[in-house]
Amino acid sequence: MKIVMLNGQNHKGSTYHIGRLIADKISGSNEIREFFFPRDMNHFCVGCYKCIEDEKACPYYEEKKVILDAVEEADVLIVTTPTYCLHVSAPLKAFIDLTFDFWMSHRPRNCMFSKRAVIVSTSAGSSSKSAMKDVEDALFYLGVPSIIKYGIAVQAMSWDGIKSSRKEKIERDTSKIAEKLGRREKIHVGIKTKVIFNMMRMMQKNGWGSSPVEKEYWEKNGWLGRKRPWK
Repeated sequence: MKIVMLNGQNHKGSTYHIGRLIADKISGSNEIREFFFPRDMNHFCVGCYKCIEDEKACPYYEEKKVILDAVEEADVLIVTTPTYCLHVSAPLKAFIDLTFDFWMSHRPRNCMFSKRAVIVSTSAGSSSKSAMKDVEDALFYLGVPSIIKYGIAVQAMSWDGIKSSRKEKIERDTSKIAEKLGRREKIHVGIKTKVIFNMMRMMQKNGWGSSPVEKEYWEKNGWLGRKRPWK
């Protein structure tokens, strides 16, 4: 099984350690590949919209391609982000912005509709819900059908500072998550994804997309007819 970790920070803090625990606990002989932001992508989307016509026209295409190729090949995605000011970390948000041309509203990738993902976020004491929601929205619109969220207030500023009782809970929780992610059964795409995909399909079919290039892409994949990426 191929696992890709997308880490919303450069340092290996509490959030990273929890994500890595999950990756290491998934059964089988797994290949784990890690990316860190901003180390592996230190750019912001400039809103030039060149990617709408040609993804290779993005000024950061070569760097982005390395990461997205790994994402497309992965069976499981583990996305980690500390909770910064109640939301996702800025470096991870910057990377998410650079993926918008792969969303269902533009040119989604077939492979995304068969992946599992887990979102991990920690905070000192506040809720991580908003940070995880930022990532969940992106994964949903990329087409990922199976998303697990794990947020926890670690009540510490570092992994070493977390109380042993809290770490014991994390150990139990990560074991349960890893067991779910390691299952090999077929992933079912939910009704919400199907509804949104069909809305985007009708938009493209009627020529209401952002570019004729997008309609051509949907036609090439057979999605304007009966074919669907999850079938």
